[in-house]
Amino acid sequence: MRGASSPAEPLLAVNAIEVVYSRQAMVLHALSLTVPRRGVAALLGANGAGKTTTLKAIAGLLRSERGEVTKGTILYDGERIDRLDASQMAARGISLVMEGRHAFGGLSVEDNLRVGAFTRRDGAAAVAQTLEMVFSYFPRLKERRKSHAGLLSGGEQQMCVIGRALMARPRMILLDEPSMGLAPQLVEEIFGIIARLNRDEGVTFLLAEQNAAVALRFATHGCLVENGRVMRSGPAAELASDPEIKASYLGFADEGMASFTDRKRWLT
Repeated sequence: MRGASSPAEPLLAVNAIEVVYSRQAMVLHALSLTVPRRGVAALLGANGAGKTTTLKAIAGLLRSERGEVTKGTILYDGERIDRLDASQMAARGISLVMEGRHAFGGLSVEDNLRVGAFTRRDGAAAVAQTLEMVFSYFPRLKERRKSHAGLLSGGEQQMCVIGRALMARPRMILLDEPSMGLAPQLVEEIFGIIARLNRDEGVTFLLAEQNAAVALRFATHGCLVENGRVMRSGPAAELASDPEIKASYLGFADEGMASFTDRKRWLT
């Protein structure tokens, strides 16, 4: 039975988890974060900070890589989920879009999207309605619906895999590095669509992103991760205006300001 939850409680609560690979390599150290219902939360940090591992822990993918949550809990909608596998997570409305734009290159764009609805049991008409909803947010995909996904540009492939995740009608989408390798104009377009999906469709997002400047501009909440630990979390606007974060993550250095890494005052 699923635990009772109130609208004021976060949709996702990660509580002091530790993640270990091959029973010896610890990657996450007592990491905690929350994602509000109908929010857009940005998980920020450099490459190797632990962002992808955090998403995989939430999505139930660690076991396939000999990883496990050894301490702490993950709650989704009031229910503990850290012992569930990826298929059980998907059934609860969590979709993961992995880094690298893993579209099925030999399939058409439309077939790629329909793959995302494979687990649905609400009929062809409902799936077709969702497909049209996806096309309304990504008109480029509608224009190229019969093209092989392998022939799409990088930005179009990113749209395709986000659209495929939407076909499952998830309550929450986990996005891993959605801006990677894309031109600034495309990054703006994709983040703008994420904001619209959040506002108009009520989809909650947790996105792992190195481009902190863009992520904090579109997110409602942010969480900074370094070496598998949370260094700071809070409203996105508050993080974006903090002088130390601006110096270390956004590229704006104030004279005499020590680096975020050196001071680490968030841990004291």
